Amino acid sequence: MTTIRGLRWWVVALISLGTIINYLSRNALGVLAPILKGEMGISTEQYSYIVGAFQIGYTIMQPVCGLIVDAIGLRLGFALFAALWSVAGCLQGGVTGWLSLAGARCLMGLTEAAAIPAGMKAVAEWFPDREKSIAVGFFNVGTSLGALIAPPLVAAVTLTSGWRAAFVVTGAIGFFLAALWYAFYRDPSEHALLSPGERDEILSGQTRPDGSAPKPSVRELLATRRFWAIAVPRFFAEPAWQTFSFWIPLYLATERHMDLKQIALFAWLPFLAADFGGVFGGFVAPFLMKTFGVTLVWSRIWGVVLGALMMIGPASIGLAASPYTAIALFSLGGFAHQTISVLVNTLSADLFDSREVGAVSGFAGMAAWTGGLGFSLLVGALADTLGYGPLFGLLGVFDLIGAAALILLIGGERHAARFAAA
Repeated sequence: MTTIRGLRWWVVALISLGTIINYLSRNALGVLAPILKGEMGISTEQYSYIVGAFQIGYTIMQPVCGLIVDAIGLRLGFALFAALWSVAGCLQGGVTGWLSLAGARCLMGLTEAAAIPAGMKAVAEWFPDREKSIAVGFFNVGTSLGALIAPPLVAAVTLTSGWRAAFVVTGAIGFFLAALWYAFYRDPSEHALLSPGERDEILSGQTRPDGSAPKPSVRELLATRRFWAIAVPRFFAEPAWQTFSFWIPLYLATERHMDLKQIALFAWLPFLAADFGGVFGGFVAPFLMKTFGVTLVWSRIWGVVLGALMMIGPASIGLAASPYTAIALFSLGGFAHQTISVLVNTLSADLFDSREVGAVSGFAGMAAWTGGLGFSLLVGALADTLGYGPLFGLLGVFDLIGAAALILLIGGERHAARFAAA
């Protein structure tokens, strides 16, 4: 049978497509927030509850999704979740108030939570260690591409067919993804289009544990320092991405007095910058290894530190005199956050075996979304009285704390090797 050269890069393209569709459907809410607040009489605090409902569902299900895809396999697991989140996305088109919208968003969170654990598991299985950060960089581009596409697409559908149609259109695209994924995806050991040479290249480039060793329990995974070295930075980094995904359009409408057309013109720029940040994050680690001779794990860490320093820019948005300066600072934040995200996510594939990556990514994602949920509720409670500026200022502080925690938890070279003792 004919094989495809460089099949692993086609696989990462498919993963990226999945994250594009996943983030397109979830980001429709943020674009529509100013309209929904007006037409449905939703307050800022109630909007934070709607956002929080998605985050609660997502937070609860990330480790569950990771365990499910580890148990039943990526092919069936991710296709199933993609179909379910499509149903939830379409249901948003029929809501009658903020409570029903919150319910639909919670269902979407419960099902969309599979995207990152599934993507990380695929990278762990399909790529040699030296290429994993690059692969994660490209698949992580999908998260910001989906968010980038959302403002113009959702605005266009809304202006022609109404906001209910916008929810249905962005939700239904996931059915296509579910079918494509199930038809094409296989594990490397089973994929008929993978050449023997590329299969050997993948397997020989991966550090693997003793195959006779039993798979660790969830409790054992959560007890390791290396798990918390991933979970704590993600907890502090996620509030920034949740802010960009759900609060930028509302901020531009209320604080910068932009209408839907203006939001569609500018709200996608931070996510374009995030695309470049994701690619940069993938390549900065190999650059640091080659140029400065740092080890694999520490190349990820110093890249995270660089991203955290860049987050000082969006923390200064409250000082921006013009909306265009604010957009530029949001864009710097998108670049910085995705640099951090790529490198911290890659650590789960660096420090854990592919048998464990789905669960580890899921529980680390649970920690991340707990941070995002808490910050969204804080914004909802204080934005109308305190203003957005001081709240956005916290984002830079959070990432600096996360970078410091990463350095402390790695704790020296003895924790830099995969499968090192906690």
